[in-house]
Amino acid sequence: MLNPNCTNRGDNQAVSRPIRAVLYARVSSKEQGEGFSIPAQQALLRQYAHQKNISIDAEFVDLETAKETGRTGFTAMLAHLRQRHTSRRALLVEKTDRLLRNLKDYVLLDELDVEIHFVKENVIITRDSRSSDKLIHGIRVILAKNYIDNLSEEVKKGLRTKASQGLYPSFAPPGYMNTTGRDGRRIIAPDPILGPIVTKLFEWFATGQYSLKAVARKAYEEGFRFRRSGQRIPISTLHKILRKRIYVGEFGACQAL
Repeated sequence: MLNPNCTNRGDNQAVSRPIRAVLYARVSSKEQGEGFSIPAQQALLRQYAHQKNISIDAEFVDLETAKETGRTGFTAMLAHLRQRHTSRRALLVEKTDRLLRNLKDYVLLDELDVEIHFVKENVIITRDSRSSDKLIHGIRVILAKNYIDNLSEEVKKGLRTKASQGLYPSFAPPGYMNTTGRDGRRIIAPDPILGPIVTKLFEWFATGQYSLKAVARKAYEEGFRFRRSGQRIPISTLHKILRKRIYVGEFGACQAL
């Protein structure tokens, strides 16, 4: 185990040097519902930093949801670490699967020469770590990737199962709304407000007289906005609507608008 308060150099002398670190916490929306939380991770890591006399420069968090892909906090953390040129940098995280989801993440962090403190696993990994420690760490990375891959497979299987039962497996797209059917199952139905506007989108575009931008402008004038936020629906979303088969009724639980 490495001592976080000293590091070995070529002269084999242990030199005491201060550590400046960043803190990273991550949780998925599903895990959050099962009792995991970002504040709990942050509290653990702050306590660890205090005990080890480590100064925290910045904190980064990610709350992953099914609707949003990517990790903005992780990306911002990498940018922060690249900008700092102190002689000793560290990253504090609860455990391997909180930080690394695939081998690409592993490579990105390895290139930064940052010592990583996996607090719950009681492990510190640096470029100077023993080969056996790196091997065990690599196995944990592969296991974390396997967990993500398996989770993705289970989610896709669940979505396919719902679709095979004639149930739309996600949030209703613009123009439809989530509701409860006569049998008590959750289905989608035409939105009484946005549905007619979506119908007009297809009619306007089918004439060939309007560009996509012009159709978007006409739709906005008709009141085509996100129902919850009231914000303008972007042209990219409108383009997807015009290409989705669900809008011509090719789905068991839907009716054509």
